[in-house]
Amino acid sequence: MSLIPATILTGFLGSGKTTLLKRVLTETHGQKIAVIENEFGEENIDSDLLVTESKEQILQMSNGCVCCTIREDLRDTLRLLAAKKRKGLLDFERVVIETTGLADPGPVVQTFFMDDEIAESYLVDSVITLVDAKHAHEQLDTRQEARRQVGFADQIFLSKTDLVSEQDKDALVHRLKHMNPRAPIRAVHFGEVPLKEVLDLRGFNLNDKLEVDPELLKEDEHEHEHHDHGHEHGEHCAHLHHHHHDDDVKSFVFRTDRPFDPAKLEDFIGAIVNIYGPRMLRYKGVLAMKGTERKVIFQGVHQLMGSDLGPEWGKDEPRQSRMVFIGIDLPRDIFFQGLEQCLTPA
Repeated sequence: MSLIPATILTGFLGSGKTTLLKRVLTETHGQKIAVIENEFGEENIDSDLLVTESKEQILQMSNGCVCCTIREDLRDTLRLLAAKKRKGLLDFERVVIETTGLADPGPVVQTFFMDDEIAESYLVDSVITLVDAKHAHEQLDTRQEARRQVGFADQIFLSKTDLVSEQDKDALVHRLKHMNPRAPIRAVHFGEVPLKEVLDLRGFNLNDKLEVDPELLKEDEHEHEHHDHGHEHGEHCAHLHHHHHDDDVKSFVFRTDRPFDPAKLEDFIGAIVNIYGPRMLRYKGVLAMKGTERKVIFQGVHQLMGSDLGPEWGKDEPRQSRMVFIGIDLPRDIFFQGLEQCLTPA
């Protein structure tokens, strides 16, 4: 059986997750989707849609979707669904998980890697975060969960942009990009998102198509170029970015034209993950390694990480390694110094 793609839908209370889910569950799209809903949401889908007495709380929708509310652990629900699919008792092609608005998506993502049975049945497709444009600044200022949800995202959807000025929307986009430069951001209206922008994004998979930080803030460019000249980047942030939010979730990018020494890099990454793992939300990179003509693609979530050989470097392609780290108060200087020491001699 091929792996079942899983999409993790996250976002703060009132950001529009339920609206988006209702569309997925009731629209005629011809896709067979199993939706797993955490039941602490302020508005439960099951109050409207789940009318069933069965202990398992699984309901087959008229359009081919399946909806289940988590009564047990997520792990048990995923196992149950996979088992029913294998036995031909349930027919679905993919899973969408709605996390509670107060959740850090990290443990949800980790479930897919830490349990062998689940890892052999499912593939994390992407983490999608909905952000309520009207209340986002206040939520990001006061709630670490909201900041973590942004840090984890592969794709960010902005809802309620019609309730804010263009200037406020631009300031919010700027702030979100600073926290997570690798997630595309787009405005959505009342959960009206084409399904192709929600499913099969391949945002999480180890593949070379997802380049790191495709549109990192332009005014950051000259700062990053000088990272190895003892440049204190932190002091420039406030003047550079016209916003006064000192978010603890931040991102930084390390670029270098020198290849990495594989053994040194493995030791260093192992050491920082050991120390800072719980604060490292997402990290990934496309790396040039000594001893191979192929790109090395690596990524991690908290203490879990993996790497994969990508395609060969093109003949005229500059072999530049790029790594992005998104986390909570990560010490940029320590990371940069350590990574410099993993490079082969110039």
